Amino acid sequence: MVDVYQAVTFTLWLCGCNLKCPFCHNWKIATWSKDLCRIINEEKLLNELESARLFIDYLHITGGEPLIQWRNLIEFLRKVKENIGVPISINSNLTLFKPLEKILEKDLVDHIATDIKIPPELLYGFNVDTSMKLWRLFIKSLKLVVLHNIPLELRIPVARNISLRYMEKYIDEVLSVLGSYDNYYFIIQPLLGHPITSPRDSKWCSEYCNPLNTTLDNIAKILRSRGIDKISIKYVVEELKQVA
Repeated sequence: MVDVYQAVTFTLWLCGCNLKCPFCHNWKIATWSKDLCRIINEEKLLNELESARLFIDYLHITGGEPLIQWRNLIEFLRKVKENIGVPISINSNLTLFKPLEKILEKDLVDHIATDIKIPPELLYGFNVDTSMKLWRLFIKSLKLVVLHNIPLELRIPVARNISLRYMEKYIDEVLSVLGSYDNYYFIIQPLLGHPITSPRDSKWCSEYCNPLNTTLDNIAKILRSRGIDKISIKYVVEELKQVA
């Protein structure tokens, strides 16, 4: 799979999440759906990973939120490092600071992908106070990743009907954390609803999902105006988004 920009991945989805993002298309995984979630046969998984090792760039672990299961995850990642040696990427919402700190201090992660979910009070799925607490944890975690010099894939999921000036405020906060750090790139992508995905909250998505491609371009302009040039935009064919 291509879950990391310009890389081939062996992707593992872990169940559970601490957020309630209304646009989430993996919400059944996030809510521990019995139809999708099961105990992993670790030996079988490691054997499959070994078989794929020569063909992949990363073992990419996503969810849900993989840091929910951080204790077991640390032990699994240690086995991967010791027995297979494939680079490890984690896709995290970066709001679980302590688990992130535990994993990073053991030097088990080679790449981190995260969504810059802005504005947080709209995208996290909680009230304003809770969302802003989570945002502060995100910023704190981002500082930690920068401190450890881990390559970052920073994804900006773009909603419809959101003020660009409001988005700028949060983008500038992220850029202030990055500072002179340059081991990152931005991915600008639309929040997608029906008919492409089945989001957690269809009503919410009918108002905020499927932005115009020009909105993605405008976010890119904000970044470029601040000297950022490592940007990739994931466009969606407009006709496809209109089908309902």
